[in-house]
Amino acid sequence: MADKIKLEILGLSSSQSQSGSFALVLGEVGANRRLPIIIGMFEAQAIAIEIEKITPNRPMTHDLFKSFAFNMGYDIKEIYISDLKEGVFFAKIKCEFNGEEFDVDARPSDAIAIGLRFDVDIYTNESILTEAGIVMTDEDDDVSEPQPKTTRSGKPEPVAKKLEDLPSDQLNKMLDEALAKEDYERAAKIRDEINKRN
Repeated sequence: MADKIKLEILGLSSSQSQSGSFALVLGEVGANRRLPIIIGMFEAQAIAIEIEKITPNRPMTHDLFKSFAFNMGYDIKEIYISDLKEGVFFAKIKCEFNGEEFDVDARPSDAIAIGLRFDVDIYTNESILTEAGIVMTDEDDDVSEPQPKTTRSGKPEPVAKKLEDLPSDQLNKMLDEALAKEDYERAAKIRDEINKRN
């Protein structure tokens, strides 16, 4: 693993190519190469709630893994996206127990969700970035304004009230409802709006 390249999480968005999937975009630290990985909805949710520092009502699988590892004396050292075969990414979770290091095979989405909970670095290698990486230019950063949605008659769709327009007590109620439904993406947006006001 001499050619390890450090990555950072740049974004998480709905996949336009696969319904019900998400694109996790990793970026090479200090450079302009991006590594997009398609992941499932559950894994995307597990990554998003840890990035947003939302505490779910019940522990998710990756939280359970952290609690189990901590109580058994295991530590996580790093996440390594190690291989790419026929379009499928493979990862290793580098662990330590009683001074001994060992690797555990994992899907990159699970490995990253766990790595976030242990606050460890994510790495890959040059061959993966060469094969699956995308080089971004300044022009790629330009994002066009989304067009307003219209109904069949061509009239603009009614716009729901923005979070900024709602009173704080209503936002707090909505946050509790979103957490109860385990809609962590919505909860994060509401929480961000509440934090702006404090």
